Amino acid sequence: MIVQIYEITNVTEALKVVEMGADHIGVVVGDGTFEPEIKPFRARELFIALPQEKKGVALFLSTEIRTIIQMAREAEPNIIHLAAPPEAILPTQIEEIKKDLPEIEIMRTIPVVGEESVAAAMVYDGICDYLLLDSKDPQSGQIGVTGRTHEWSISKKIVETVNTKVILAGGLGPENVAEAIRIVRPYGVDSKTKTDRIGGKGKDLIKVKRFADTAKSLNLV
Repeated sequence: MIVQIYEITNVTEALKVVEMGADHIGVVVGDGTFEPEIKPFRARELFIALPQEKKGVALFLSTEIRTIIQMAREAEPNIIHLAAPPEAILPTQIEEIKKDLPEIEIMRTIPVVGEESVAAAMVYDGICDYLLLDSKDPQSGQIGVTGRTHEWSISKKIVETVNTKVILAGGLGPENVAEAIRIVRPYGVDSKTKTDRIGGKGKDLIKVKRFADTAKSLNLV
């Protein structure tokens, strides 16, 4: 079971999170337009410091493909995570990224809002290396970083329908990750808000360890 942890902002925290059991280290990369973004050269420093078997994930909020490609070249992540709504970055544009950066894997966020999310996930099946299933705030429309869970039965259906590796996100923490895994049976699980320190600045390493230990201890048949 792969454990992915967001939002890491510096090398020291990244290495501590790895020590706690994380496999994918998630960083929000950009020009600083959005508060959690760090510059590509800072992300590169962080990714270079990771042990070889771990993967650095660069999440982009931008919808500008050329900007994403340019920043990814600077940051040198193992995985590009495209977090814009599905309609904002189309499969043909993902193919453009893959053509320019064939050595980097692609992760695509799919908001789980209803049965239509299964069809949305199928559009990207075989095009991306990972699908990240996340929650969408019904009021603001924000996808991810909501602290909310979603209907796991729909996520389960997506896992059963696509061949792409699925990482489950959306309000997951030490207390509910075991139940989520048993229901959905994903390739991996992701946590941001529920493993943050109180106040949201930095990671609570005890929570990260509990989350990782619980996720990896399940013996699913």
